[in-house]
Amino acid sequence: MEKEELSRLKISRGAESPSGYRRWRGKKAAWLSLAAVLVLLLGFLYAQGLLQPAPEVAITTVSLVYPSQPVTALNASGYVVAQRKAAVASKGTGRLEILAVEEGSRVKKGALIARLENADLQAAAAQAQANLSVARANLNQIRAEIKNDRLRFDRYQKLIQSQAIARSDFDATEAKLNQALAAEAASLSQIRAAEAALEAAQVALEYTLIRAPFDGVILTKNADVGEVVAPFGSSVNAKAAVVTMADMASLIVEADVSEINLGKVRVGQSCEITLDAFPNERFPGQVHMIVPTADRSKATVLTKIKFLTMDEKVLPEMSAKVAFLTRPLHPGEKPKVGVNPGALSDKNGILRAFLLNGATVREVPVTKGPPLADLVEITSGLKAGDKVVLQPPQGLQDGSRVKVAEK
Repeated sequence: MEKEELSRLKISRGAESPSGYRRWRGKKAAWLSLAAVLVLLLGFLYAQGLLQPAPEVAITTVSLVYPSQPVTALNASGYVVAQRKAAVASKGTGRLEILAVEEGSRVKKGALIARLENADLQAAAAQAQANLSVARANLNQIRAEIKNDRLRFDRYQKLIQSQAIARSDFDATEAKLNQALAAEAASLSQIRAAEAALEAAQVALEYTLIRAPFDGVILTKNADVGEVVAPFGSSVNAKAAVVTMADMASLIVEADVSEINLGKVRVGQSCEITLDAFPNERFPGQVHMIVPTADRSKATVLTKIKFLTMDEKVLPEMSAKVAFLTRPLHPGEKPKVGVNPGALSDKNGILRAFLLNGATVREVPVTKGPPLADLVEITSGLKAGDKVVLQPPQGLQDGSRVKVAEK
């Protein structure tokens, strides 16, 4: 039995069979082909630099160089301020009946801004006007009597010379004429009093009409229809100023200049104004005034710069920066594209720069112009805002991966 069982135990020799050998060779060839492909792929990736560590590079930004930058002697910051600004209030007390403006409304001098309830004052003015009319009518009546009395007096004067009438009749006629003349004088006084009363009533009525003191723009609205308005807000729960307005033609920039730099500033000096709200726009300006006092807490002197050309976009209380120039700018000067000269390199006589494109760089040919202070002008190849490699390392080429150095 043991011999029979041992005879059944055999090692399979299938691999040595023709079909098994072919399968084994096929698998070996497939593995060798795969290995060859991997070697070729790794060689290609290495040649492209994808398996090499990305070099760490510094980045600089291509900027727009304005004509004022090379001739700027000093920079200062400040705010746009209206030199003519008013909190418009009523001189009378009353309930606001009409508000004819809103924020942003442009008004002319004398234009109606608001009106208080004034029915009682209108009635008083009408009564004063009626009293004046009565006084003038009385004067006309008295003057008619004077005319009649003067004719009688002249006639009696001729008759008394010929003694055709009694002396008493002449004296009575003369007295009546004098009485009429006195009544005329009294009537004239009454008319003047009535005119003064009418003027007072009209002034009181005008106090209920709130008008613009100058041409300007409404900045804020401080009261609404139905609220009580009083001079200086003296009444309980009463509003003082109805609106706040400013003359936009009087806008200037007030900037603080350090005492140590005051010698670089003079009245009439050319300036360039930049508003934080519009960083890409430049406004020509001029030093209007250097306030003759210093702020001891800040060691600064307030300087006022006026706009030479006003723009509707300029609004009060905007923050601004002022560049004080060593000379006026020439008309037609335009900003230029500038870059740090360290970002440019020469390759076979062609000037180039490496433009950052995500995690890689792109080689671009550039054309440079004259120096712009510590920058160099770029006439073609780059635009403002582009980020380029500063001091590109050896071996950097188009498509290379880079790592941006942290600042």
